[in-house]
Parts: sequence; structure tokens; C-alpha cells
Amino acid sequence: MNITRTLVTAAAMLAISVGGVMAKEWKKVIIGTEGAYPPFNYIDTDGKVKGFDVDIALALCDDLKIECEVVTQDWDGIIPALLAHKFDAIVASMSITPERKKTIDFSAKYYNTPPAIVAPKDTDIKGVTPDDLAGKTVGAQGSTMHADYVEKMLTKSTLKTYPTADDYKLDLANGRLDAANDDSVVLSQWLKSDAGACCKLVGMVTPVLAIHGPGAGIGVRKEDTDLRDMFTKAIKDIRANGKYKEINAKYFDFDVYGAEN
Repeated sequence: MNITRTLVTAAAMLAISVGGVMAKEWKKVIIGTEGAYPPFNYIDTDGKVKGFDVDIALALCDDLKIECEVVTQDWDGIIPALLAHKFDAIVASMSITPERKKTIDFSAKYYNTPPAIVAPKDTDIKGVTPDDLAGKTVGAQGSTMHADYVEKMLTKSTLKTYPTADDYKLDLANGRLDAANDDSVVLSQWLKSDAGACCKLVGMVTPVLAIHGPGAGIGVRKEDTDLRDMFTKAIKDIRANGKYKEINAKYFDFDVYGAEN
């Protein structure tokens, strides 16, 4: 028996498995998304999950030459489900925030659009400052940076959170909310629909980096640094080869990526 060779092999295996987990070969990746945040992710009339997030996810997988499956998960449970290995990555317009990075890791951003405030058309709200919204009840989807912003920055207002964006939109339309805070693209598209005819855009919110982060990224478990880096590279690839532009044009008339880093 070649003892030297055995020891070298054992040492190499130990080096590979530092931290207790050997590098994984990614042949199939299960993607988790919400399915209730149009136009980024939603369930179409045919029962299939679609949207910008979904198209981007599939384009990234195609670039990486790996098989991908997209599944839906309620927003409040999406990070716990990732940690429980129900899927491998979150592509659900999830902002890269310091708070979330305590629990999971992220790829580089794949888009970055500013937040905004909407209110009923007959509102007396004139702007988006804490004084403008003083005494008002402002709705937002729970466990989002938009809810965090209202809680931390609009300290003269009352925050009301909802399980989904559709829920706060319904209350806003029915006069049970004074205003709502969400992504400007989501709100603008809703205002163009029949359901959003009740309301108007009051103004854009200046992002706060500590709350809003640098944009939406792909969430992965902290130990899956290889998958994180694969997605980051693939985002650069589809930005360079025109695929991102093609998907972007399907949904928007401007580049949602935002400023180049």
C-alpha cells in the first residue's frame, strides 16, 4: 500500500471539504419565486409562473448550461424555505439588504428600480417626506424593504403590513389606507390597470442604501458561494450578449438594471 499517496489524497480531500461541505456540481437548480408581484413574478391565466424574474432566472440557467425548475413560495416563508433546502436560489425581486445578508448571501444585482408612494386620487398628501405623510396610515407588503422604510423613516406615520402586494392595493382602492409604499415599476403598472384607477403616484422615494440596498439580487444559502458566483458571472454574461436587453424590452421601456456598478 502506498502510504504517502494515501496521505496526500486524504489531505487533498480534507482541503476540499474545509467547513464540512464539499463543492457541489450544479446540474439542476430549483428556483424559488413568489408568483404575486407583477410584472416581476406572477401566475398567468394558464396557471404558469411568469414575469421578468422568471425570464431572467431561465436565461441565467441557460447561460450556465444547467437545468432549472421554478417553484412558488409565499413571500413570508421564502427565506426559511431556502434554508430548509426546498429550493436552491431565490429569484423574486429580493433586495440585497444588510439585514437579509445576516441570514443568506446574494449574487450581484440583476435590477435596481426606485421605490415610490401612491395614494387615492382625492388625497391631500402633497409629497413623500415624513411631514407630508404625518398622521397617515401607509401600507406595504410585510418583510420587505418598503415596510422597513416606512417603519424607520416615516416615523410620523402608522405602518400597516400585508401578506402580498395585492392585499394592500385592495385596501388602498377601498379607502382603508391613506397611502402605500412599493417599487415604482410595480406601482406604475398597477396604476395603468382598472384596479389601480383609484389612485395616483404621489412621488418617488429617495433610496436609503442601509434600507434598500444596491438592488435586487439572487438569494442563496451562505454555504453555496459557488452558486452565488455562478449567477453573478451569468448576470454579466447576459448583460453583455444582449439577452438581458431582450428580456427587459418585453416588460419595460427603460433599462431596469440601473446604473452600472
